Amino acid sequence: MRWLLPIAALMVVPTFTMPAPGSLSGKVICLDPGHPSENGSGARGKKISELRANWLVALKLKAQLQERGARVIMTKSQLQETVTNRRRAEIANAAGAALAVRLHCDSGGGPGLAVYYPDRTGTVKGVTGPSRQVIASSTRVAKAMYPVIIRALAGKVKAKGLRTDKATYIGSKQGALTGSIYSRVPVVLIEMVTLSYASDDAFIASANGQAAMAKAIAAGIEAGLK
Repeated sequence: MRWLLPIAALMVVPTFTMPAPGSLSGKVICLDPGHPSENGSGARGKKISELRANWLVALKLKAQLQERGARVIMTKSQLQETVTNRRRAEIANAAGAALAVRLHCDSGGGPGLAVYYPDRTGTVKGVTGPSRQVIASSTRVAKAMYPVIIRALAGKVKAKGLRTDKATYIGSKQGALTGSIYSRVPVVLIEMVTLSYASDDAFIASANGQAAMAKAIAAGIEAGLK
């Protein structure tokens, strides 16, 4: 019969394609959900605390980065764990991180997201840092990250600026933030929102807002580490 095909033609031969390596494959990234530390437990909004917002976004960001092939180190293992800012930097250093990302929420100075990076050395408790190499690499990464994050959050969170550690209260006194001074790897600090503004507070308190923030920061990290 003409409609009968040879057995070989009916056999389906499976094909196997190796998945493409993740965009961050082989990279170690240290996520530092800010607070509690020697500087307290952070700011509070009406809907969420900075402590909780930092932690929840960090967990979502960790998953985003792992999907991209990164190995992720966290500076603390639970919400209320107190870790000094020096120790947070030391954890990133010990891991040989390609980047340390410090997650925070602001309490004033206008709504929106800002990214901070060290542009000079500072001194705390007799220790001076970071090195020129860390300053240069942190600057490069921050400048690549910031526009990508802002574009991803357009219409959700305002652009507050790309700034140096010196623009912060602690950085203005020390020359750089404590976490930067002790860092031997590239480091950026992200003030994700300003909790004193209702729209920012509501955004980061929502699961959708946290997911959008994590996705935006992951895209920024990807751009920064190209």
